[in-house]
Amino acid sequence: MKIKLESTHGSLNFKGTNERGQCLQFSGNKESVSPMESVLMAAAACSSSDVEIFLNKMRQPFDKIEVEVSGNRVDSVPSVFSEIHLHFKVYGDVKLEKVKKAVEMSAEKYCSVSIMLQKSVNMTHSHEVITK
Repeated sequence: MKIKLESTHGSLNFKGTNERGQCLQFSGNKESVSPMESVLMAAAACSSSDVEIFLNKMRQPFDKIEVEVSGNRVDSVPSVFSEIHLHFKVYGDVKLEKVKKAVEMSAEKYCSVSIMLQKSVNMTHSHEVITK
C-alpha cells in the first residue's frame, strides 16, 4: 500500500492520493480535515465496514449505519489521543444483540485501525438500534 502526499493551495494544506488515484484533502489550519480527525474517521469507517458486512451475513436488514466518534487528547506534546469512543447507530429492523455482536467482533478481531489504535489508546464502543 502506498500513498502520495503533496502540498496544495495555501499554507498547511495537503492532498493525499492513493494508488488508485483517489484523494483526500488535509489541513493543519482547519480549512480541511485535520490529520487527527482523519484518524477518528478511519476508525469509524473501518469498523462500520465490518459491522455492515456482519449484519448482512446475519441477515439483519438495516437502512443505514452512523458512527459518532469522540476523541480525547493529552495536554502535552505530542497531543496524542488518550481515549476514543465510537457510538454506532444502526437504523432499521435489526436485533440489538446482533448489532452488539457485530460491533464486538469488529472491535476485538477485525477492524485493523481500531486494533492498531488499541495498543496506545483506550478504545470504547457503544451501540443503539433506531427503528422507524
